[in-house]
Amino acid sequence: MTDPIIKTEALSFSYEAYESHSGELVLRGLDLSIAQGDFVALLGHNGSGKSTLAKHMNAILLPTGGAVWVDGMQTADEDLLLDIRRTVGMVFQNPDNQIVYNVVEEDVAFAPENLGVPSEEIRARVDEALRQVGLYEYRKHAPHLLSGGQKQRLAIAGILAMRPRCLVLDEPTAMLDPIGRGEVLQTVTQLNQTAGVTVVLITHHMDEAALANRLIVMSKGQIALDGPPRAVFQHVEQLRALGLAVPETVALLWELRQSGYDVPLDAISTEECAAVIARLFANQSG
Repeated sequence: MTDPIIKTEALSFSYEAYESHSGELVLRGLDLSIAQGDFVALLGHNGSGKSTLAKHMNAILLPTGGAVWVDGMQTADEDLLLDIRRTVGMVFQNPDNQIVYNVVEEDVAFAPENLGVPSEEIRARVDEALRQVGLYEYRKHAPHLLSGGQKQRLAIAGILAMRPRCLVLDEPTAMLDPIGRGEVLQTVTQLNQTAGVTVVLITHHMDEAALANRLIVMSKGQIALDGPPRAVFQHVEQLRALGLAVPETVALLWELRQSGYDVPLDAISTEECAAVIARLFANQSG
């Protein structure tokens, strides 16, 4: 079994303590292990600690207690900072904050240039990254002319040019319309499935979380639920108590179950839910 790409041990964090003052813990003794190639969705109400946890994954923040390892490298070791950030790339809500150049391909080249990558290698990385996110034909365009979804894919390309093994995305679709959301999610899913990039996706959209192979629900700086989406989403009452919704399909099946019908709660997709209801009607009419 390979070592985890990200591991936390008794991780605690306080923003006040980070600034040399005592304060409430945002993360509380968190033990977590994420395997290479996983697609993990992080869910949690505002203030649950999910974004704070994400920022520990590439040493934007450092623990005030416990430890974090990235591919075996402890994030508290300043000498390893560059290697850690080459391994784990971060993408945030607003792509405009990550775009620095006036030409698409120049923007993607920014990070590898700063890493001292040779010019020929940079060219190859830029072309590869733009193809991976479906923006190669826009390489000579100005970023401000791109749509919101295209801008976010450009931000992802800029990270991919560093050849990270893990991509952490903090609500990357929050500012996008449904089309832009779909573009970004398709890109992220493809990177995970075809390129083997580990993905950690913070989202408040249940349909996005359902795409992951692992779902972690956070509450008050700790892990409340952890498992495959089909299993986690069955905890309808607990999720609602934490201020979270469940996919509409699961909510419908839960209501049917509350009404006395024997239906499963693990039919997440629309097609699966429709099949369950069709069988229910067939049994009732029969």
